[in-house]
Amino acid sequence: MSEIYGIARLKIADGKLEEFKRVASQFMQVVRTKDTGTLQYELYLNDTQTECLVFERYRDVQALLEHQTNIGGLMRALVETSSGSGVACGEATPELLAALEGSPVQLFTPFRGL
Repeated sequence: MSEIYGIARLKIADGKLEEFKRVASQFMQVVRTKDTGTLQYELYLNDTQTECLVFERYRDVQALLEHQTNIGGLMRALVETSSGSGVACGEATPELLAALEGSPVQLFTPFRGL
């Protein structure tokens, strides 16, 4: 099994900064208390606090799936406070492709050289 890396870029909706911060804090709490295979989960705000970058790293696809399950109840609140897209980096396994299906996340697979 190989690690999965992710970067999300979120644009915070006008007037929703405090609500976004509350939701983001809930995401971080879930990662700390429920996820067992999340190796990195860091959020960074730009200087105007209108955008947020999320850096994620998971032990394997099963850890990503666990994370998706654990945060599932918070996704509506996130969508109500921000919009965005992301990238995932990892092997294009059937499980990973299924996990990303229908999401605004683009998959990048490893380049192993010529």
